[in-house]
Amino acid sequence: MIELKNKQFIIDGKPVLIMCGEIHYYRLPIEEWEDRLNKLIESGCNAVATYVPWICHEETEGLIDLEGKTRPELNLVKFIDMCKDKGLYFFLRPGPFIMAEMKNEGIPYWVAKKHPEIVPTTWDALVTPNPTLDYLAPNFLKEVDKWYEAIMSITKPRLYDQGGNIIAIQLDNEIGMLTWVSNSPDLTDHVLVDFADWIKNKYDHETIKNRYPFSIDDLTNYKKAILSPSESYAANLLKDYGYYSRNRFARYVKELRHMAEKYGVKDIPFVINIHGTGGGRGLSFPIGISQLYETYQDEGYMSGSDIYFGDLTIQNFQDLYLINGFMDAVHNEHQPLSSVEFNCGDGNFGDNLGSRYDISASDFKARMCIAQGNRLINYYLMTGGYNYRLTNKPNDGNDRIAITGERHGFAAPINPEGDLSYTFPRMARSIKTIMANSEKLASMNEEHDNVAFGFIPDYFMTESYYPSSVVMKDLIKNLQQHRAGLAWETISKVMLLNNYRFTAVDIQNKEIDVNKTKVIVLASARYMSQAIQQKLVDFLNMGGSLLLAGELPIYDMETHPCTILADALGVTVKETLYNRHRFFMSVLPDNWAKGRAERRSHYAQTFESDSATPIYRVYHNNAVCGFEANLNKGKAIVFACELGGDLSLIKQTLERLGATKGISHNQKFHGLFITTQVNKDNERFIHILNLDGFDKEAQITLNNKVLFDGRTLLIQSKEGVMLPLNVTYNGVKINYSTAEVYQVNEHSIEFRLTQVSDVISIETDKEIELSLDYNLTKQNNKYFITSNKHSKVDNQLIAKFI
Repeated sequence: MIELKNKQFIIDGKPVLIMCGEIHYYRLPIEEWEDRLNKLIESGCNAVATYVPWICHEETEGLIDLEGKTRPELNLVKFIDMCKDKGLYFFLRPGPFIMAEMKNEGIPYWVAKKHPEIVPTTWDALVTPNPTLDYLAPNFLKEVDKWYEAIMSITKPRLYDQGGNIIAIQLDNEIGMLTWVSNSPDLTDHVLVDFADWIKNKYDHETIKNRYPFSIDDLTNYKKAILSPSESYAANLLKDYGYYSRNRFARYVKELRHMAEKYGVKDIPFVINIHGTGGGRGLSFPIGISQLYETYQDEGYMSGSDIYFGDLTIQNFQDLYLINGFMDAVHNEHQPLSSVEFNCGDGNFGDNLGSRYDISASDFKARMCIAQGNRLINYYLMTGGYNYRLTNKPNDGNDRIAITGERHGFAAPINPEGDLSYTFPRMARSIKTIMANSEKLASMNEEHDNVAFGFIPDYFMTESYYPSSVVMKDLIKNLQQHRAGLAWETISKVMLLNNYRFTAVDIQNKEIDVNKTKVIVLASARYMSQAIQQKLVDFLNMGGSLLLAGELPIYDMETHPCTILADALGVTVKETLYNRHRFFMSVLPDNWAKGRAERRSHYAQTFESDSATPIYRVYHNNAVCGFEANLNKGKAIVFACELGGDLSLIKQTLERLGATKGISHNQKFHGLFITTQVNKDNERFIHILNLDGFDKEAQITLNNKVLFDGRTLLIQSKEGVMLPLNVTYNGVKINYSTAEVYQVNEHSIEFRLTQVSDVISIETDKEIELSLDYNLTKQNNKYFITSNKHSKVDNQLIAKFI
């Protein structure tokens, strides 16, 4: 039995971690499958994931081959069964869309040729540039139903509950991504009629008249008005079409789930993957969260991230932390975090040496994801392969199944020829370390301080806007500037470097509990809905604190004046100033922020107030651009200008707001990401990443106690450690260890050493074997193992117990 409960992935009543590797069986000769599976097992993974390409399995309409009758490598049945024979779980991803660089995004060419009406038009009645289709078009769903009938017929007997190994099914892939990246929303006749019905159900007749200066029932004029909208209703359309799209995507997912269940595939997690990273950053990822917000809210669903960052560095490490936090914020109390496309390998995606990742890349990302509670990670791609030529040649230049040429997955840890890349050993070490501790990690939760990052999904509902609309573009430009501006780029990063462990809260759709969250850090634009502004005022009145960065809102999300929050704080917004050619606008601190340097700022929103305390001013006119204000029991600090990466300023700001933190260190050059996890038995891991390319030494303090009996830890260059505190393995309690637990057996524990001389504090009734590798001492009921090995010379130590 498989359950999603208490943010855990539970199989037969036991929380588990699923570490998958993506292997595209159809891109490999069948005789090479076993080699790739053995190498996946060598990496430490316990599961296999794969897309199932409809375009390959039903190249000709009606001839569906899932058993290798047309090509041996299309024998999906054999591949799943081979994985089961090797003791591997299976995560099935049958589309219908799969992307994966497949031509036509994995949809057979005959589908659109047979049903041309499902090919979307977009703004100004133009044809969409990407090969997407109208998800809810009846004829598309009819063809998908046939595909699902075939794929589910071989899936059902292989479900885990039926004695098989399939533990999760992904429905479609990156839903809505193609329309977003090209700003080409689906506006077929079918969609436009459906949108009109949605508007009628959403608003009463009088409200519709006020929102749109045309008749929704006059379909001819209505279609023209939506395809080429006017400025008078542009902001309304931006909001309405965004909300409609969420609803439409959710209905599409329900259709797919209904098909799967109709053909016997049920009582299994249905996975929705969320897209959005790009250029090595995660700044746009929440667009995917916003688009798919309604698709996975019901029971039985879990969402998974697509993580394409490359190296995790000081530049971008906060992106991954925020992404996991935002995903968790919109989940229900049972849904776990997961990453269903977790980029691994060397980054050489173009086979042109255009990128080359550090060996720490997948290790760091996996450690952070596990620390934040990810229960399933799918390494994508684990192995490369080949793109064969289609039988029905499209005459597109090479006739192959994918756009990448003959070879595919050049960057994978296992290349198309089956050779291991330089990234494989470190990745495997990471996976094996995680799996050695998986029985503990699978039920642990990250510990959080009393501060959270606020998340507003509608701030990222910007994927579809009419290119000629100044109203839409101005609104979106301001949202883009601030949603991923000061709060994301600077404050969240500095918070993590100051070792605040914070969660995120969906302040738009969920209640804010001031007893759980004392301080909210919020990226704010000049647009914010009336409801959210009022919710923040209520939060402050109840004694909460707010750190707002960006601009104080003066409009709602439809550009109507709305100053509820500003009015409550006792300030008047005057104007927003901008840097310009040969004018070097600068801001300088005031009052308690004094003592810091003046700095340049490309913008500054200015205020007047009789009650607020100025903390930043514009140099050339002395206007206030940052302030502190009290509201009944609460306090707000607003920064409406750029700030530098000043660790002391943000720490002082958060302390003034009442934020406290439980963990700290004394390494002056910072660059250490540190967080902790704990379970109900008070077993704990401390996770540390050294993001820099030089060794660091630090004492770590947790809840006012210096850990490791006061020892100074060496955190090696670009290394991560996961150190146990009060963790018991087979009757051996590790009070603390400066070495990682790498493998656990019935009568031994293998450690990965990390120090010049590691120390492991143990309590056990068992006898510990003596060894030349370490000194063994006993104090009261505690044993101390002190390694005789320098970790940079030999990092393996095995302690045996009798």
